Amino acid sequence: MRRTATTPNFRGRSAVVLHRPHPAADAVLRQLERLGIAARTAWPMLAEADLAADFVLFDADTAHDGQFPWPPGTPPMPLVALIGSEAPGRLDWVLAQGATGHLLKPVASGGVFSALVIAEHGFAERRDREARIADLETRLRLRPVVVRAILTLMAQRGLNEADAFREIRSAAMQRRRSIEEHCLDLAAGTTDPAAGRRGG
Repeated sequence: MRRTATTPNFRGRSAVVLHRPHPAADAVLRQLERLGIAARTAWPMLAEADLAADFVLFDADTAHDGQFPWPPGTPPMPLVALIGSEAPGRLDWVLAQGATGHLLKPVASGGVFSALVIAEHGFAERRDREARIADLETRLRLRPVVVRAILTLMAQRGLNEADAFREIRSAAMQRRRSIEEHCLDLAAGTTDPAAGRRGG
């Protein structure tokens, strides 16, 4: 289900502007300060301490590999690209870094707020999508474990497939575990196979 969007309040947040000394960086800093965001510039690269920032805005025209203290495409916060050159190679590089917002240069007196809103929304959507994919991959990887647990219950108790799965699901719910986690416990012998049956 799609979440209801609300206009964020950025007051009290923090940002780092990865940009060489330049009027464009100064213009961005002024807008960030008007929004109540504690901001500073960094160049030529981010420091480990900058991992605590809520946003990073970077110069897409001169930035390069190695300026970010994380693997390409895995930023721990929303990235906003400050774009002056629309050369395809530059834009490809920006996308590969995982930027979810952008602001065109020369920077005007506005635009930073919208860029931050879009960047934060895109970042949250990507995190949600990655979490869903990771969950699906885990379920797929553990599917053979679930199948073995079902077959074991069918053999031990003479249950059909549907009843065996229903019992496993009931036991997992009682233990506040996922079905996959419960089946792993069964395989390891760390839980009682009859737990779901006793629970009703």
